[in-house]
Amino acid sequence: MSDKKTSILKAVEQLTQNYHEEELFLPKSGRRLPSRAVVINILKDLRSVIFPGYFNVDSGAAMFPEHYTGYLLNDLYDRMEAEIEIAFLYQGEEQQEAAQHAQTVACSFFEQLPEIQEMLLKDVQAGFDGDPAAKSKEEIIFSYPGLLAIFTYRLAHVLYLEKVPFIPRIMTEYAHDHTGIDINPGATIGEYFFIDHGTGVVIGETTEIGNNVKLYQGVTLGALSTRMGQQLANVKRHPTIGDNVTIYSNSTVLGGETVIGENTIIGGNTFITESIPANTKVSAKSPELVIKKPRTQVSVTNVWDWEN
Repeated sequence: MSDKKTSILKAVEQLTQNYHEEELFLPKSGRRLPSRAVVINILKDLRSVIFPGYFNVDSGAAMFPEHYTGYLLNDLYDRMEAEIEIAFLYQGEEQQEAAQHAQTVACSFFEQLPEIQEMLLKDVQAGFDGDPAAKSKEEIIFSYPGLLAIFTYRLAHVLYLEKVPFIPRIMTEYAHDHTGIDINPGATIGEYFFIDHGTGVVIGETTEIGNNVKLYQGVTLGALSTRMGQQLANVKRHPTIGDNVTIYSNSTVLGGETVIGENTIIGGNTFITESIPANTKVSAKSPELVIKKPRTQVSVTNVWDWEN
């Protein structure tokens, strides 16, 4: 029978051997991965820049918005640039090349923040216009999971287009973890976009979504098959959704050649693998319900007995 020390020493020996035999277990020599915690904190602080007054208690945002924003952006820039440089270094770039590359990307990212903010304000308006339960646009900004997922996607997408490794996916998986909404940072999504309820929504990497599109919970915009794995990288494998399309809950649209035409309504619980023309309504036949006559008496023993 083994004792504690023997068991631990045996495990250490075998684990160490695995470390040396498989390069994935330890970062590449002299390099490290971006910090997930730092990236998430940057993302949280960017919410305070995009929507000041909602996610912090600093009165400076209201009293001196230009000074507050400049101070916060200066700090955010330094943190973001450092993480981007780490990502490029890990990818194999040399130190000077990675530093210059990171500076270029960080400058481009921060210069696009006003445009991203304007896009997000349209998304807020889409949420308010599209949800009769919304009491105010402030409520949508402060509490709607769909907006958090869209906010995160719009920032991550900029870095994705710059081919920054790791960081865009760290961002969108943070939102996925908190909202149940999985938007790949590579997807292309137009303005005035709204996800209602949101849980279970999946939007694949090569999905293209037009303007004024509304999705409900459980919608999947996915690939027909991924069995070929990496051979499908950089191939259009997710659908294209036209302008003014609404897709109701638990519907699935698959395939890179599948195009949903503009002004189309996709009903709930549908499964689509071929293109749908514009100005169309698509629905699935309702399943036949079997409703038994009410029972006059129900005992404790048979209350959950389906046959009775």
